[in-house]
Amino acid sequence: MKLIVQIPCLDKKTIAQTIKDIPKQIPGIDKIGILVIDDRSSDKTIQIAKMLGIEHIIRLSKTRGLSPAFTAGIEIALKLGADIIVNTDGDNQYQGKDIPILIQLILDRQTEMVIGDRQAKTIKEFSFLKKLLHKIGNIVIGQISGLIINDTTSGFYAFSKDAAIRLNLKTRFSHTIETIIKGSC
Repeated sequence: MKLIVQIPCLDKKTIAQTIKDIPKQIPGIDKIGILVIDDRSSDKTIQIAKMLGIEHIIRLSKTRGLSPAFTAGIEIALKLGADIIVNTDGDNQYQGKDIPILIQLILDRQTEMVIGDRQAKTIKEFSFLKKLLHKIGNIVIGQISGLIINDTTSGFYAFSKDAAIRLNLKTRFSHTIETIIKGSC
């Protein structure tokens, strides 16, 4: 079983820590690969990734935004033979140590897609209004998708190969909500 952890990023000073936090071994996974999708960073994102031994780095031809970078990563991860794909952000907002938990239901063949939950209501940097809008968004997208969603805007996902193949995203800004809706079909 091969896991590819993809990291779409643009000018992320925390890319080194994000990469270092990805587990080297996970029960049920034979091979873990890391894929950095650089959306034309002006900082040293690519040099840092290379210095840390990342084999799979793609640099987009121009800055295209989060959704196109995410989609490009999914396509490359599938070409690399991924059985499971995890998406995480280059800002180290999500903990690499949580990847085994995130993928467990996929490994157990109980589901094909898992969305991480940042526990937004506990994030002190989020204003009251942002927390309220987040909660409303979770309810609305939950009703549209027929799922119980705790974090619709999470960038911490796991997909089985089959679920990733079925994704056909069109949005240019943020893939998260479209991914949930298409993933529920």
